[in-house]
Amino acid sequence: MSTAAVEKMPLSAHLREARTRAVRAAVALLIGTIVGYFTSDLVMDVLRAPITDLAASRSASLNYDSVTGAFDLQLRIAVYSGIVLSSPVWLGELFGFLTPGLTAKEKKYTFGFLGAALPLFAAGCLTGLYIFPRMVEVLTAFASTEDSTILQASYYFDFVFKIVIATGIAFVLPVFLVVLNFIGLLSARSIAKAWRVSIVGIVVFAALVTPAADVLSMFFVAAPMTLLFLAALVIACIHDRTRGYGNMADHAGDESVPTDQNSAASEERSRTCSA
Repeated sequence: MSTAAVEKMPLSAHLREARTRAVRAAVALLIGTIVGYFTSDLVMDVLRAPITDLAASRSASLNYDSVTGAFDLQLRIAVYSGIVLSSPVWLGELFGFLTPGLTAKEKKYTFGFLGAALPLFAAGCLTGLYIFPRMVEVLTAFASTEDSTILQASYYFDFVFKIVIATGIAFVLPVFLVVLNFIGLLSARSIAKAWRVSIVGIVVFAALVTPAADVLSMFFVAAPMTLLFLAALVIACIHDRTRGYGNMADHAGDESVPTDQNSAASEERSRTCSA
């Protein structure tokens, strides 16, 4: 459907299309939630594994603080699983509704962003799943073996969920740098100037989401993020050299800058990327 056709489409047609796509997304979410409910025991087995290992050396268990606690947790797992399992459908319906109104350039950037962000987010979540058992092991080691470790199940689930989502989002951040560069809001030179601050920020983030005593887990978080940041810098440099300019903000509000000065600035940015 072309942009012109979208502009001529009456409001009632837009509403009907939105309703149809919303129903499809809701049905997919419902099916995903049902599947997630019946597979929630498998998810709990993964979450319970570190506690089981801990129980071999001390008294440790998950605790439900209410009569409905186990059911509430199972329902939450089902809903989260449903959102993940149905994401291809509801994302497809969302972008199917929005993309007809986008220009060809905007579509290219949007699908390019999604094509890079989704696998990186999945890789980050898998990294979070890998490191969380080590985090549980290290953090609970501060308690004496004579003490009992009784974890509230809902709190424990939130702890693991936040770790997984945080690492997933962290892996996607370099994609935002590339997008900002492609739309002209951030030059490769600006990214390169901030590399020290970026590396320090990555290390600090890795230290926050992993136990301070667990250097290996910190490395597994910081190393991929550093490589992704460097990859984003390389892509931004290539883009700036290809287009012959960097940050459009460098010239914003300064129309009096002569053309030869602009060319010199572009050549300087190209030399920065080459270096």
